[in-house]
Amino acid sequence: MVSLRLQKRLAASVLKCGKRKVWLDPNEVNEISMANSRQNVRKLVKDGFIIRKPQAIHSRARVRRNLEAKRKGRHSGPGKRKGTREARLPTKVIWIRRMRVLRRLLRKYRDAKKVDKHLYHELYLKAKGNVFKNKRVLMEYIHKAKAEKAREKQLVEQAEARRAKNRQQRERKASRIADRQKAASAEKEEKKADKAPKSQK
Repeated sequence: MVSLRLQKRLAASVLKCGKRKVWLDPNEVNEISMANSRQNVRKLVKDGFIIRKPQAIHSRARVRRNLEAKRKGRHSGPGKRKGTREARLPTKVIWIRRMRVLRRLLRKYRDAKKVDKHLYHELYLKAKGNVFKNKRVLMEYIHKAKAEKAREKQLVEQAEARRAKNRQQRERKASRIADRQKAASAEKEEKKADKAPKSQK
């Protein structure tokens, strides 16, 4: 058997690949063994006696299938876990995510004028103090707080209106009493005036 080490090395250099990727035609061994230069090797490549093998396929089909199953929650039982619960998903990461969600919502509501700056600040501190478990709870609290505030405002307005009405009633009553007193004093004056001429006679 003729050694084709030289030809294989030259072919790998010409084809710009490794020696393991070079295929030499076993039926043309004599022809190939005659080639001792790169130019000759190029000619053999052109004739199809030397070929670069195709790249081996490394399929990811099984990997994709496995990842799809993992997304559904498969392959994540106790036997598949290596780290502790804290190591797999730290509570700090969960806290940061929750804070960002709540603060984003508060910012959005403040920019949309749904909450004023005072309520915003109060809710911000409550969120920091772990009062709201999630976004839904915070939204419910905001609706309740706004309804309560509106009710208080209405009560204040009603009380103010009542006070104003009572004030007007008091003023009218006082003016009526003053008018009556004036009328009574005027009558007295008239009676005195009527009596005075008679006593002079």
